[in-house]
Amino acid sequence: MTGRALGGMMFGLMTEPTQEKPSYKKTLNLPKTRFAMRANLVQREPQFQQRWDKLKLYDRLRDTEHPRGRFVLHDGPPYANGSIHLGHLLNKVLKDLVVRSRSMLGYDAPFIPGWDCHGLPIEHRVLKELGDKARTLTPRDIRKQCQKDAAKFVKLQTKQMQRLGTIGDYKNPYLTMDPAYEGATLEVFADLVERGIVYRDLKPVHWSIANRTALADAELEYADREDTSIYVQFEVANPQDLPAGLMARPGLPISLMIWTTTPWTIPANLAVAAAHAAIYGLYRYECDGKSGAAIVADELAEKVFSQVNASYDRIGECTGQQLADAHITYKHPFIERESPLVTATHVTLEDGTGLVHTAPGHGTEDYQVGLQHKLAIYCPVLADGTFDDTAPAWLQGKDVWEANSLVVEHLRESGHLFHDQPFMHSYPHDWRSKTPVIFRATEQWFIGVNQPFDGGGSLRDRALAETADDVTFIPEWGKNRMRGMLESRPDWCISRQRAWGLPIPAFFGPEKGQVLLTPASVRAVSQVVRKRGSDAWFFADAADLLADYDPATDPDAPDWVKTAINDQQSAITKGTDIFDVWFDSGSSWHAVARQRGLGFPVDMYLEGSDQHRGWFQLSLLPAIGVTGKAPFKTVLTHGFMVDKNGHKMSKSVGNTIEVEDLMKDLGADVCRWWVASLNTDNDIKADIDIFRHAGEEYRKVRNTIRFLLSNLQDFDVKTDRRELTADDANTIDAWMAGELAKLIENVHLGYETYRFRRVHEAVFHFCNETLSAVYLAATKDRLYCDRPDSDRRRRTQTLLFDTADALIRAIAPILVHTADEAFLALHGQEMNADTCIHLEHLPEPREATLSGAWPEVMALRDRALKTLEQARAAHNIDNPLDAGISVTTTDALAERMQPFLHDLADLCGVSRFNLTSGAEAENITIDDLRDQPRCERSWKRDGTVKPRSDGGMLTDRDAEAVGVS
Repeated sequence: MTGRALGGMMFGLMTEPTQEKPSYKKTLNLPKTRFAMRANLVQREPQFQQRWDKLKLYDRLRDTEHPRGRFVLHDGPPYANGSIHLGHLLNKVLKDLVVRSRSMLGYDAPFIPGWDCHGLPIEHRVLKELGDKARTLTPRDIRKQCQKDAAKFVKLQTKQMQRLGTIGDYKNPYLTMDPAYEGATLEVFADLVERGIVYRDLKPVHWSIANRTALADAELEYADREDTSIYVQFEVANPQDLPAGLMARPGLPISLMIWTTTPWTIPANLAVAAAHAAIYGLYRYECDGKSGAAIVADELAEKVFSQVNASYDRIGECTGQQLADAHITYKHPFIERESPLVTATHVTLEDGTGLVHTAPGHGTEDYQVGLQHKLAIYCPVLADGTFDDTAPAWLQGKDVWEANSLVVEHLRESGHLFHDQPFMHSYPHDWRSKTPVIFRATEQWFIGVNQPFDGGGSLRDRALAETADDVTFIPEWGKNRMRGMLESRPDWCISRQRAWGLPIPAFFGPEKGQVLLTPASVRAVSQVVRKRGSDAWFFADAADLLADYDPATDPDAPDWVKTAINDQQSAITKGTDIFDVWFDSGSSWHAVARQRGLGFPVDMYLEGSDQHRGWFQLSLLPAIGVTGKAPFKTVLTHGFMVDKNGHKMSKSVGNTIEVEDLMKDLGADVCRWWVASLNTDNDIKADIDIFRHAGEEYRKVRNTIRFLLSNLQDFDVKTDRRELTADDANTIDAWMAGELAKLIENVHLGYETYRFRRVHEAVFHFCNETLSAVYLAATKDRLYCDRPDSDRRRRTQTLLFDTADALIRAIAPILVHTADEAFLALHGQEMNADTCIHLEHLPEPREATLSGAWPEVMALRDRALKTLEQARAAHNIDNPLDAGISVTTTDALAERMQPFLHDLADLCGVSRFNLTSGAEAENITIDDLRDQPRCERSWKRDGTVKPRSDGGMLTDRDAEAVGVS
């Protein structure tokens, strides 16, 4: 035997040349694409942005067909102050997702970026940089520096926002410091003046001592602050007139007990307010050897006296109204002044004593009480926060914070202080200087929210009506938040005492109380400002500014104006107040949307949740005042950025992430992918690890697209397309078509409803699971090993093309650079091509013809794969192609699964899949095929592997593909 074997071998070697084993690598349809695995976003993204500039992409988008009409997202202007931060990234990318998705949904979606260029943030920065030199500059000089500073940061932020991949009319943005914009803002103001809802008054407003200006609610932020709360005894001046129910003994000194957390306001006290229906008791008390008698609300007496461990007895009672009806007065504790006890609706019995210290010059509710009872609106505090010469000598020149302790000690020494203690409370601060503000009565300009006008309701009434039914809020809770703020908001103080801003065009006559502010006078000034800018207010005199104003034709002109304008000896002076910057930006619906022909109202405003009391509300009020309508149809709100621990991001804390660093490390598309992943309804946690995770997800999506493209290198969609037919309903390609249809439906729904997270999740799951884990894994064998032009391979390539096209379109609003790169690769075009994904529409919804049994097929696959994994671990089967799967099951299931047998082996990644019927229950076994011959081309052991004419071991399919028998 041995000899025959040797002889045979020798004969063979001697009589036949040795046949080398064939190499099949060149016969495989190996993937190939110029769409690189490594994105190089940091280097490549600017190149695509240059490409879009050359294409004039924004202009071309305006010129294309828009079957669904126009959609306008109006940009809320950020301050032109510093580099953009993470909040800008979130906001600007969200807006870009809206704009780009609406464009790809078939809308004309113009977007005009804007900047808020006036106001304290910029002036504060400039003055800080100028230092002591600022004291020598005129308002005109300061304005010039502010203008340069704002222009510098508009330029910087423009580049940074474009680097994020955002699209818009950056060549023609809107700037609130542009003359045309300023003139349009004054036109809005003129209309509000015409409605009779603009007025000037001495009333308390939030006052920033640090910046010496009034502030609006939207310019406040709240922080915890510790102050001293005091209980003070105001001696009743006419105890004999106290209501009989109090049972006051004649000659007994009796006090009104008040409580306040602002001791510095005691010098301005002009009244004590009681709740008219509350029961007040007269209490005798004793503590530390001291005794007295005080009137306190019954509900709060125990809390008041227990703080000093006082013993006390109740003598008698009366209501707050009875106290007021008795015309009770009291003596100020350190000023020669008697003041009345009154009733007021704002008095509650939650804290304090039920008797409220009232200083009409230092509080909104106090002011209302003052008006009701004809009290002076007295404010002894100057603009710098120090007391004037009407205050007691020991307070004059002292600032209010120093006065707190001085007042407390003075009351202690005089015996009027009942108790003092530290008190922690939420207190308003100037959002720019971060310093506490005060209420201070000054003469300011206001827009009234409660005055009816034009024969209808007030601004408040109309705003509440509009937001109830005519505005859509996303998320829905935004409606109640905004309406709650509208219900409680005070009149809008629109004047500021600064240099950098749009001047309020008010003129004053030589006599006190002479004011010129009429619709006609404002419109005359607006025309000057349109031509020469608001600087004209500072270098032109009143006569020049009013050159086109004729009081004779102005029905609202006061009599003194007609004389003053004709009398060169009579001075008309210009006002020195500027507009609150919120009035500037809050007029953009007119200065931009209407003036540039975008339409009114616009479709959407999109900003952070703080803008419910800021830009949203302060655009709504003037728009309703002028037009009767809200300026927006939809308000979309997003949350704030916080760090991974939920803390507010701050440079001083060191928990910020710089946008510039993200662009250098990750690129814009990764950041955009992260934004699309967010639930923006609430606050958003940001951390560098979260961004890196977004980068990993991005790479998964990119590599999935790359695989699709790389297997289309020999596919010409015009000649090789193989459409699915009803006969293909049981193929894996039909299943894929069904999954693609679901993706497209989800993508459309997500973009239509601004739920970008839904798009993100649908795309990632589609790439990670549907494609990578199922379809591409199942079809890789046929793509690599089938004959290049085989029907099955062309059918799969058709699905790959359709899937790549749909997926690229689906991600285009998010991954703007990657999608354009992939689109060019899909169509075999170079960077200089005239086509662009951003000129296309989203993939169209489609119907897929597939068997209804596919859910059952995939469930069987899942069970089989679970069994396979267990067997591979138990028998050390490294390659699943070395295994087969055998299923015995019921007749009914076997009959339903039979049409899918041709794809089940590929779906499970094994060489064979056998199905046997007749069992009462399902049983899955794994066949170890390692003793079976393996194809040298595809590595399959499908039972057809045998030696071929070229000397190789091939399956029937592989032999046919390489043309051997």
